[in-house]
Amino acid sequence: MTTLAVRGFSWRHAGRTAWAVRDVDLHVEAGERVLLLGPSGAGKSTLLAGIAGLLPADTGERTGEILLDGAPPAGTRRPGFLFQDPETQLVMARCGDDVAFGLENHGTPVDRIWPRVTETLATVGFPHPLDRSTDALSGGEQQRLALAGVLAPNPGLLLLDEPTANLDPAGAALVRAAIGRVLADGRTGMILVEHRVAEALPLVDRVVVLAAGGGIEVDGPPEKVFAEHGDSLAAQGVWVPGHGPAPRTARRTGGDPLVSAVGLGYRHPGAPTPALSDVDLTVAAGEALAVLGHNGSGKSTLALLLGGLLAPGVGSVVAHDALSPPAKPPHRWRAAALTSRIGSVFQNPEHQFVTGRVRDELALGPRRVGRTAAEVDAVVTELLERLRLTHLAGANPYTLSGGEQRRLSVATALATAPSLLVLDEPTFGQDLRTWRETVALLGGLADDGRGLAVVTHDEDLVAALADRTVTLHKGRSYDEGRCGR
Repeated sequence: MTTLAVRGFSWRHAGRTAWAVRDVDLHVEAGERVLLLGPSGAGKSTLLAGIAGLLPADTGERTGEILLDGAPPAGTRRPGFLFQDPETQLVMARCGDDVAFGLENHGTPVDRIWPRVTETLATVGFPHPLDRSTDALSGGEQQRLALAGVLAPNPGLLLLDEPTANLDPAGAALVRAAIGRVLADGRTGMILVEHRVAEALPLVDRVVVLAAGGGIEVDGPPEKVFAEHGDSLAAQGVWVPGHGPAPRTARRTGGDPLVSAVGLGYRHPGAPTPALSDVDLTVAAGEALAVLGHNGSGKSTLALLLGGLLAPGVGSVVAHDALSPPAKPPHRWRAAALTSRIGSVFQNPEHQFVTGRVRDELALGPRRVGRTAAEVDAVVTELLERLRLTHLAGANPYTLSGGEQRRLSVATALATAPSLLVLDEPTFGQDLRTWRETVALLGGLADDGRGLAVVTHDEDLVAALADRTVTLHKGRSYDEGRCGR
């Protein structure tokens, strides 16, 4: 059991003028279970990183102190921390070894390591054998594996940053149940950052809301916080039960086809089974197609293939005349031809950042396709404003919050005004306000004639944006249909 004391804690990333989080005072008793909320950019992930002892002094400026059981976080006193991007905490080549790694670091007796590895992987519903390559996992499977690694040493305090963000609804329910079992005896505390607030409430006994300008805005029991402050919190962008997105009423009918998958299949190197097998689908101009399916069903692989970023193993990706394609399949187009026609948003946004400033990241695509300096500046300025990134124009993309990184990745895909957008979880990490703005922006692009292929587990996004859906199951496509009005 671990007690946490945060006193006047502030953190500013090196090279930034604005503080990522400021003037936080927080006390969490041993065994308490806290839901940490706040608008995008309020500093939730930064606060968790500080509590975990993962903000080195040479990477920024810090004030205040953080104490775990009266001492700074260090060594085995550190809490169990699940990062917002689980891939960044997987360190071994095989899944079982990855969970065992943390137990070894904590000095677990050798004869207890592998039984604990097996037990913890079963607890989170991890579907693969111990020798499965970590490189062969989907984003959701990585999240379950990383969670197993966090839970295995039985930490006194859990820090969970969006633990269900990359999971399908069934997988998210399973992980919440696993967390609930860990917390059931009252010996383990938790600080949870989660946008699926209604589903998370049974796990918590306290809600703390970070204010956008620093400090804590609200702190109390969930029922009292949402009853007394629900309207004002929702207006600031905090996800609040009963204040979700409004249902969409308009649906579009697609125009000319842009791109088709024909008998498409792909097997990742070293994988025992194909990620995709015999997939057929078409994305048309002026429509939003939602690609659904359980974790590991091949959705992200399909997005990379449709975006021309992977060469098909079997079958083909066909670019139709409406896309004005070169006389080659998309994976063989030159970079300028690809970025001007197809924009991609990766599941992990930091994988597509290549510059040191947000403004430069947005300018890269338009420059590559030959826009003038004035045109580039106009495009960049507009996207910064529309996606609430203007105040971060000079920041390093890697110092942004998860939600800000996601909006930047969407903006970079839009910067060249492509005819087709392939987006993998475009609403990940967004508060309610930026979620609505992102969905409105994407809907407007489809209304203007662009095609959207959207990989998502976000049921609200499907309801608000999708004109058609296709579901992948074990790498095959099923149940393609038009959404009802």
